[in-house]
Amino acid sequence: MDRETFWDIVERARRAAGGETVTAEGAEAVARHLVAELSALSPAAIVGFEQAYDDVNLEGWRWDLWAAAYLMRGGCSDDGFDYFRGWLVAQGRTVWERAVADPDSLADAGVDPEDDAVECEAVLSAAGDAYAVATGAGADAFWEALDAADRAAPAQPADPAGEDFDFDDDEQMRARLPRLTAIYRPVE
Repeated sequence: MDRETFWDIVERARRAAGGETVTAEGAEAVARHLVAELSALSPAAIVGFEQAYDDVNLEGWRWDLWAAAYLMRGGCSDDGFDYFRGWLVAQGRTVWERAVADPDSLADAGVDPEDDAVECEAVLSAAGDAYAVATGAGADAFWEALDAADRAAPAQPADPAGEDFDFDDDEQMRARLPRLTAIYRPVE
């Protein structure tokens, strides 16, 4: 599946979810509609969506984006960063691409700074869930189909792209993510 088709499916799920998606509940609604959208596709297309998701997700494997997640979530583990990127996909292509290019742009996303639940694990499993609905097969069948696909998933490097830095250092965070830091770590 190509990138355009991937984002078209995400955008259809976003429209079907209606309302605000920046909350965890809103992103979960997008994930539910994503499962419905994908379930109507062939099993091969669902596997193709997962491959496209892997490619897109790998773009967000960056230190600066992790720092944004760290600010917005009040801390962020490895798994938490995966769930954050799931939430970010649920925000749609425009927000995703802006955030990958400039994580500080998330200051414009409209997230309530008191809401640290900017996460959506359900987006990560949407293709597998849809595959189960479409085929009646269990999760193992999805992973077997993914393994059997012509192209292997891109290997995620051990370390994110870009320069690693101390997310707890206010000076570094203000220099790298000034707008987000002003929102999430205001100077008293």
